[in-house]
Amino acid sequence: MPKILSLFLFLVLGYTQAQTPEKLNASEIHQEIKKLNFLGSVLYVGAHPDDENTRLISYFANEEKARVAYLSLTRGDGGQNLIGPELREQLGLIRTQELLAARNIDGGEQFFTRANDFGYSKTPEETLQIWDKDKVLSDVVLTIRKFKPDVIINRFDHRSPGSTHGHHTSSAMLSLEAFELAAKPSAYPEQLNYTSVFQPKRVFFNTSYWFYGSREAFEEADKSAMLSLDVGVYFPELGLSNSEIAAISRSQHQSQGFGSTGTRGESREYLELIKGDMPQADVFEGINTSWGRIEGGEEIGGILGQVESEFNFRDPSQSLPQLIEAYKLIQELKNDHWREVKSQHIKEIIVACSGLFLEAVAASPSATGGEQVPLELEAINRSNFPISLNSVELSPNNSQIEVKKALDNNQSWTEELRLRLPESAENTSPYWLKDESTNGMYKVANPELIGLPETPVQTRARFRMDFNGTEIEIEKPIIHKFNDAVFGETYRPFMIIPEVSVSFEKDVEIFEKAEPRSISVVVTAGKDSLKGSLRLEAGRNWKILPEEASFKINQKGGTAIRTFEIIPPEDQDETFIKPIAKVGDKEYSDKLIQIDYEHIPLQNLVIPAKLKAVRIKIQKKGEYIGYIDGAGDAVPQSLEQIGYRVEHLEPAEISNESLEKFDAVVTGIRAYNVVEELKYRQKDLLEYVKNGGNLIVQYNTNRGLIVDNPAPFPLQISRDRVTDEKAPVNFVTKDHPVLNKPNKITERDFKNWVQERGLYFPDQWSEEFVPILSMNDEGEEPTQGSLLVAKYGDGYFIYTGLSFFRQFPEGIPGAYRLFANMVSIGKE
Repeated sequence: MPKILSLFLFLVLGYTQAQTPEKLNASEIHQEIKKLNFLGSVLYVGAHPDDENTRLISYFANEEKARVAYLSLTRGDGGQNLIGPELREQLGLIRTQELLAARNIDGGEQFFTRANDFGYSKTPEETLQIWDKDKVLSDVVLTIRKFKPDVIINRFDHRSPGSTHGHHTSSAMLSLEAFELAAKPSAYPEQLNYTSVFQPKRVFFNTSYWFYGSREAFEEADKSAMLSLDVGVYFPELGLSNSEIAAISRSQHQSQGFGSTGTRGESREYLELIKGDMPQADVFEGINTSWGRIEGGEEIGGILGQVESEFNFRDPSQSLPQLIEAYKLIQELKNDHWREVKSQHIKEIIVACSGLFLEAVAASPSATGGEQVPLELEAINRSNFPISLNSVELSPNNSQIEVKKALDNNQSWTEELRLRLPESAENTSPYWLKDESTNGMYKVANPELIGLPETPVQTRARFRMDFNGTEIEIEKPIIHKFNDAVFGETYRPFMIIPEVSVSFEKDVEIFEKAEPRSISVVVTAGKDSLKGSLRLEAGRNWKILPEEASFKINQKGGTAIRTFEIIPPEDQDETFIKPIAKVGDKEYSDKLIQIDYEHIPLQNLVIPAKLKAVRIKIQKKGEYIGYIDGAGDAVPQSLEQIGYRVEHLEPAEISNESLEKFDAVVTGIRAYNVVEELKYRQKDLLEYVKNGGNLIVQYNTNRGLIVDNPAPFPLQISRDRVTDEKAPVNFVTKDHPVLNKPNKITERDFKNWVQERGLYFPDQWSEEFVPILSMNDEGEEPTQGSLLVAKYGDGYFIYTGLSFFRQFPEGIPGAYRLFANMVSIGKE
């Protein structure tokens, strides 16, 4: 559960504390008691990570003291990554954790649907066709039924199809449908096996001047159906304004480059009523948000009201007798929802008031199914309140010890115990990536997992505590911690990993010639003393030697590298190569990926290992490419796959002389948005072209360009894009060298593209540019800005919005062939 003041620890201690148990001070405890006394909920609904309004989430959580959650329909898998090479599912995993980090700061909770972010969509019709509308709608209904919000706030306007991202409009449309369906037993009745129907009171649209086109237009708009909130409130106990907290929260979206600066003073948010009755001043108007809203709650509210008003900041444990009395009454509530929510909340407050520290630390960071793992248990009561430890039970497999030990003030109890993992223990990995997804949907076999932000922790310790005669069970995840020489005490999640994992060095291997190539496979041991055999499976046109290779690994974490010769066919072809490691009578074909960034906890991902092998018939002119890295892509590595020698260029060291050796210079995606130094090197780059060089500029956004124009001639970048990866491509200038030399480009080269054709195409250019291709999404006019070529001096300047950065990692042959022509131009 989020804590209002925990952001101080977050800011000071950083990544080393990503898993650190929260230890609340007296002011924080008092804030939580206030929240305990508020029984109202708000659900904010959007489409992606970063769509949420952190100002409103923080305001409702920290000013109103409400329970707040953000429902993001997707995990942001279709975006770009500004901090590393991860894309698609791995990027979605990073953004999931960034959202959780943001909620830990602004005080909200986090939910998702099974919708897969397949990339930009122009209309909700297209979106809901690619998504399985009924399943996504059912997930929104499920979230409402489980979270039971009194108020829903949509980030986007359901009345704006075609004017914004199709995912955006769809999120609002589905929210409104779900508002009506959540209360109907006939809608998705299977959900009622583990939740109940619920009817929210009202739905708002979080509007602003952005939706009206300008501040002036918004000022003149009729606001009679709008509620205005000042969310710029100041929290003296924090020394921060609500807007400053919101900025820190939003800044957790590091993979999107959304670092934000906080503001101070009045800040207005507007909520337009869409459904329900219009309140005058507060979204909860007419809703009983006290304990009196539920049967048996009045007495609890009276006790907790006294706790709040008489709270002893010097000794929070003075509140324990009343808190425990309230806890017992909460267990008797007939309302399942509030009993569950408030039981967990009050337990955390009881633990905090007593200064109770409970921990179960694994001796190793990971283990495999069937292993026994030594644990060190610790319990300490840092108050004078009588507390005893009755027992500790481990899960899974229920190892247990009886303790019956009174915990005297500040006297630590420790004990060792072994965690016995069952052979069937599941690997630690995101539940929504367990089964292969479609372009639009993730598959989740267990319906009770749907909507959760991450996989529930399997390995737990249950401490059964006696608080002066009242037994309370407190559950803690088993963790691993160590002392880092720089950061000190460092916490990491304890992981269950495969006994054997296998991986290739690359995800795609491109064969530009029909010649054998050696491919290495890495076998990693998840436990000591492993021996077995490894073989590879591939399509019938591909040959692999040897048929099998043995391996032996003595220590856990050790590796064995085995090399196979892959012989591709003569003709263009592709296959997936699957590694199979056999140990005893078990076979293993999964790879273990760990994603480790400072701003999020370490992430474990176990997915099938496979290598896409592609035989491409391709010719090239020129061999040496200089690459200026942009916002992050795998284009350089991909070009090396087809035989180019690629050198990464330091922008500060670019000069006309340093560029002379290259057959082509390529700028990475959004380089003119994120590489500030390019504004000082643009003259050198254009001089390189003038002297006979070949400069290829990949897409940039039209906002935030660090130069007026990246081209030597007038060129205006727009927001034009073609999102249908199957959209027909027409050749505007059929005889142009870029379509003919050294590779003859045909319609076949645009088959099997992924996610999109391209984005941010120019919509205006001077006569020096030659448009090469024409394409459009269904129902739209053709655009010719995807690939523009201009002769400049003795060289060529090429601007392209085609999404090569998405096609190359997927091994799309036509993308490689076309790019080779772009590099080769002028070298015939």
